[in-house]
Amino acid sequence: MNLRFFSLCALTLFSVLCASAQTTEFQKAIAKYKNATTVTATAVKTTHRTSVAKDDVVSGTLIIQRPNKMNITVNQGKDQLDMTGADFTMTMRGKSHKTSSKKNPLFATFQTVLETIITGGATPANLNDRQDVKIEKQQGNIVLTILPAADSSSAQKKASKRQMFTSFVITINTQTSEIRSLRMNEKGQNYTNYDFSNYSFQ
Repeated sequence: MNLRFFSLCALTLFSVLCASAQTTEFQKAIAKYKNATTVTATAVKTTHRTSVAKDDVVSGTLIIQRPNKMNITVNQGKDQLDMTGADFTMTMRGKSHKTSSKKNPLFATFQTVLETIITGGATPANLNDRQDVKIEKQQGNIVLTILPAADSSSAQKKASKRQMFTSFVITINTQTSEIRSLRMNEKGQNYTNYDFSNYSFQ
């Protein structure tokens, strides 16, 4: 019994230490954003549909502005993903779809994570204690997986079933602080993925 108890304690302590170390790596990875007002990059959007043989690939730009704005424009302006504070707008082939983090728990967590990155941690968020954010270190990158909140209200859970996205995955390079990719997973193994390169921090 004592051996089991101490083994459980050791495993718990190990998990806490690993999570703490990953959070520290995340904070180091985003520190460069503290000194940047505007960040720009090249964006490549890949839309994958299991029912379509070939992925749709278009290019454009990423613009990040402190403290809470991110815009991805591709396909000559026909497709956009825009976050301004709590407001999210996704434009596909010229048709806009809007949501707010005030009503959508998945986008609320997405906003929290993005603002933490954009401000270089100046907007504090204890992601280590959250059930809806998973932080991992993989091959020189920090990978953040954003999931629907487990403690959402029944109304929010019903809304989550109707929404397009099931999770978001953000990959940040630990050496350059660059967001390498943003993947927005959908139902049925469909997804929209953005890859970023050619960064400028100003």
